[in-house]
Amino acid sequence: MKAYERLLKYVVVRTPSDENSETVPSSVCQFDLARLLEAEMKELGLTDVILDDQCYLYGKLPATEGLEDKPAIGFIAHMDTVSDFCDHDIKPIVTENYDGGELRLGTSDTILSPKNFPHLADLKGRTLITSDGTTVLGADDKAGIAEIMTMIERIQEEKIPHGPLCVAFTPDEEIGTGASHFNVEQFGADYGYTLDGDTEGEIQYENFNACKADFVIKGFNVHPGSSKDTMINASLVAMEINNALPSMETPRGTEDYEGFYHLMSMSGEVAEAELHYIVRDHDKDLFEAKKKTLKLIEKDMNEKWGEGTVTLTISEQYRNMAEIISTCMHLIDNAKKACENADVTPLVLPIRGGTDGCQLSFKGLPCPNLGTGGHAYHGPYEHITVEGMDKSVDVVTELVKLYAM
Repeated sequence: MKAYERLLKYVVVRTPSDENSETVPSSVCQFDLARLLEAEMKELGLTDVILDDQCYLYGKLPATEGLEDKPAIGFIAHMDTVSDFCDHDIKPIVTENYDGGELRLGTSDTILSPKNFPHLADLKGRTLITSDGTTVLGADDKAGIAEIMTMIERIQEEKIPHGPLCVAFTPDEEIGTGASHFNVEQFGADYGYTLDGDTEGEIQYENFNACKADFVIKGFNVHPGSSKDTMINASLVAMEINNALPSMETPRGTEDYEGFYHLMSMSGEVAEAELHYIVRDHDKDLFEAKKKTLKLIEKDMNEKWGEGTVTLTISEQYRNMAEIISTCMHLIDNAKKACENADVTPLVLPIRGGTDGCQLSFKGLPCPNLGTGGHAYHGPYEHITVEGMDKSVDVVTELVKLYAM
């Protein structure tokens, strides 16, 4: 089965994670895909296939005889999709021989255009997979799952010599907890790769340092007709807080290694308001400086409006895995070589986000990230090509060969 055929099967299984849930997994529907994958893994000949009660799915492909002492290499992808855009009733559309120009998605008003996504011109002539424009596609990260499964099938069918291989599919990556309950010992790999990137050939091992920053503002509400020098409007204080941040250090104003403050949500009345940010930076010192800026704003606001008016809570999320991967750069060198062997241009890029591999690297499983061929994740413009998926399968297959040498 081709990787894209698996993708088309997987994306119609609804698997949004829920950041407001306190359960693991955060949504029970993720088990629907996990059980489908569990059966498929067994059909492909994987051993020690285990689906635990927290929706982590593990399996192994024993080494070719004589290669048992080679490093055990693991491949990981996540089953959940984002929930901040429509995620149900996904209807994938396959467009053959895409012309590289504007494309209306289904009967929706959503237009996929090179004006917004210049790389589309490079996809001319390929077979493009999109949603119908009303939902996400779910290639993030069901494309990664499909490519891992297809690689395992190819290795079996073509009898490609290989060392011990480990496979895992995780829940809740999109809400930042995908690796929280990952059993590294159960997984059994010495080294791992997540398939959760964009363009085929991407190799990523430098991710953001990340935290959440939540402001709660307590106002003082009195009748507006008699509130001079008395009222404290929490919503206006919230606006002051946001305006105190560097105006260009936002996702829109940054790229490459530049960090940002991202206002995820806000709510407010006179009596109380809240601001919820995520804060990101690749550089550890700059990351700490951003947190210091937030704390200084809290201090300044309380000095201006009264102690206890503003409360800031900073919650750490993940760290830059480069400090771990830098001690085992063969993971990157072999990934580059695998791309070259697959006739794919290697693209070593920083991750402007995070993956399960970020946390796993600090849990003893060095785990850089590889591209899947997808683009424009987390919205109606999400797309991927059949050819990009095929090349991604080629890359991981070549990677398996290299670690068997």
